Amino acid sequence: MTGTEAPLSFRLAYVPGVTPAKWVRIWNERLPEIPLTLVQVSAAEATGALREGAADAGFLRLPVDRTDLSAIPLYTETTVVVVPKDHLVAAFEEVSVDDLADELVLHPLDDVLEWEHPPGRPAIERPATTADAIELVAAGVGLLIVPQSLARLHHRRDLTYRPITGTPQSRVALSWPEERTTDQVEDFIGIVRGRTVNSTRGRRSATAESTDKARSADKSKAASKAKTAGRAQGKPAGGRTARRGTGGTKGGGRRGGPRRRS
Repeated sequence: MTGTEAPLSFRLAYVPGVTPAKWVRIWNERLPEIPLTLVQVSAAEATGALREGAADAGFLRLPVDRTDLSAIPLYTETTVVVVPKDHLVAAFEEVSVDDLADELVLHPLDDVLEWEHPPGRPAIERPATTADAIELVAAGVGLLIVPQSLARLHHRRDLTYRPITGTPQSRVALSWPEERTTDQVEDFIGIVRGRTVNSTRGRRSATAESTDKARSADKSKAASKAKTAGRAQGKPAGGRTARRGTGGTKGGGRRGGPRRRS
């Protein structure tokens, strides 16, 4: 590497609710020489961060415009309704969207669920964020429907949540700019897809490859020196000592001792 080359690095964006810790740990184990930097972005900012080069890849919520972005769907989240612990909904293991017809359901501006018709009665004013909506639920103003990961992220002791049916679901994907599918992006794709470190489809780090090349070169030099030294001592290239006659008989036969007649 010359003085003008920037060191390798990898920037990974992720939206609220996504926990990239498992994949980051595997990256650090396999590629410790390439630092991974986490970049937290809102769901609305995720695609912009990738297009503008603020991150090399990112975990975001579908849908995504695939004109210039590639995406690998990873999993679909359970949708839940967040309620106060003493609310009637808390007495059930699961509810349907029809059960909330008479409830005031908050619909924050950063909602990640694609509603055709939001359920329940609408609030007079939409909360700016999911965090603001959680505060209103705790105050007894209304209920909130979100992916389960966001309910966990904003957990409070005075609130609980239950799975709800008949609602949209959020899908999480790994995405990156198609024109910037770098070696590091390929490495991370392999990790997310569960490829082992010895997988033939996975890539190896540049440092590991350089180390192997250096070791191979050292072995070649050592073998060359051994051959040269062997020739200088009257040894063949294979390193074995040549048999030489000890004199007294033509062709180097053994001296002393009678030969047995046939």
